[in-house]
Amino acid sequence: MQSEAVIEFLGDVPVLQRLPSSSITKIAQLVVVKHYNSGECVLQEGDPDGGIYFIWEGEAEVSSSFHEDNHDSQVFRWGKFDHFTPSESDRQIVIIALTKLTCLMLPHKYNSLMHPYSLWSADMNLNTCAPAEHILSLDPLDVNTFRGITLKGAPKSGKVYGGQFMGQALAAASKTVHFHKILHSFHAHFLLAGDLNIPIIYQVDRLSDVPNVATRRVNAVQKERVVFFLTASFHKEEEGFDHQEPTMPSVPDPESLLPVHGLEEGVKLPRNHPRTGVSTSTSVPWPTEFRPVDHKKHTIHTTRHPSISYWMRAKGRLPVDQALHRCVGAYISDMLFIQISLNPHRREDIIPSSISLDHSMWFHRDFRADDWLLYVIDSPTAYNARGFSRGQMFNRKGELVLSAMQVGVVRKLKPSKL
Repeated sequence: MQSEAVIEFLGDVPVLQRLPSSSITKIAQLVVVKHYNSGECVLQEGDPDGGIYFIWEGEAEVSSSFHEDNHDSQVFRWGKFDHFTPSESDRQIVIIALTKLTCLMLPHKYNSLMHPYSLWSADMNLNTCAPAEHILSLDPLDVNTFRGITLKGAPKSGKVYGGQFMGQALAAASKTVHFHKILHSFHAHFLLAGDLNIPIIYQVDRLSDVPNVATRRVNAVQKERVVFFLTASFHKEEEGFDHQEPTMPSVPDPESLLPVHGLEEGVKLPRNHPRTGVSTSTSVPWPTEFRPVDHKKHTIHTTRHPSISYWMRAKGRLPVDQALHRCVGAYISDMLFIQISLNPHRREDIIPSSISLDHSMWFHRDFRADDWLLYVIDSPTAYNARGFSRGQMFNRKGELVLSAMQVGVVRKLKPSKL
């Protein structure tokens, strides 16, 4: 059996999709092909060579009953992409082939591959882990449900940062599709403010799966209410037309520019906020670096043009998984985005305010989120208390890697009288 065919099959097994792509590739090299005739016993409790079985072709019947009460029994029928393994419970299990059956069996000695450190890395180390990877590492609760938290030190503004909702929801969606299908677009809606102090449950609905494209919807739930949702589309890489009209602006290289802390307007930070250090299980240092092209000093009251350009990248080194880099791209895209639509309306006698309503992105080319990207943002219009911002990210070669748009409520708040 050709390894390409094995990888293609394993990538569609739901219980494996939440693993790092490197783990699936390793499993493809270690599985053993097993063939059974109709009526043949495939597995029963106590088999010494039992491992994890993935059904490639055919159907199997699974019968289980309690040792002490054979009247309490259950029968299941499993087919392609289902998996089974000898039970560790107090049930007796017998698995019989209902048809000609082909399985791929991962021997028990490789079971550790089924339990990676995170969604993205089989052996992630918090001492060397990039902060953005840690933020986007969710806990799988089942094949369609994931749990995320807001780590101490991560961007926030008294509520869950919008980029965190997007990045974590996309991480959940990415872990329910074949790893050869890569995120190419999403459309997100912010419904309610997220609570920083409780977990976020991401529920994935597998809307569509066809050979080259998959579509997912993800609900983010807190206190039994949907606070955020998005739909995302994934596409398998294939040959096609290639052109690019936008040209990257001529700007200084990021190495010649100084970092400016506090650029991330809308993400309020205490003066002593840690921007360096290592991650822990509950905290991260600031996850990104910014190098604005314009070094003029502005305040929230300075009237200026509704545009900005700056270099940005995720701190540290991310795994090679392109799915993660696109999730990080979404995560960092929300910093200083809708606020640009406030620029022409800033003055001393008002306090500007903005709240994101929806956010859409399109990914055009592969990129590394831990390499410098030039983010070019402008706001062509604001009206009826809604601002509209659009952004383009270019890599250092001038290639357009993604486009983004966002609409938000923008208001002028009068300062309170003393």
